[in-house]
Amino acid sequence: MDIGHLYVKSDVYGFGVVLLEMLTGRHAIDEFRPVEEIELVKWARPYLNDKKKLKKIMDQRLENLYPRRGAWEAAKLVRKCLQYDRNNRPSMKEVLETLENINPIIQG
Repeated sequence: MDIGHLYVKSDVYGFGVVLLEMLTGRHAIDEFRPVEEIELVKWARPYLNDKKKLKKIMDQRLENLYPRRGAWEAAKLVRKCLQYDRNNRPSMKEVLETLENINPIIQG
């Protein structure tokens, strides 16, 4: 097993969690939420697969001040980063390239 590779893919997963926190405005673990919502990743996964459901988990404080396509592209990136199998996760280089492609969408 290549330990360095394992750490890199773990970092990608961690980045996916941080990006999900940014999209939702929630913490990764929030013991003050209902039981089914305590673990952010577990709670959010079903919403990340459906464009119509995605809006339900977006941070309310953003008040629709974001393009839906940009939010959807970010959600797709989160899904890739949070793959159960680390071999299916993107490299950080791929993450950066995706973010660079999302930026013009968000900037308008």
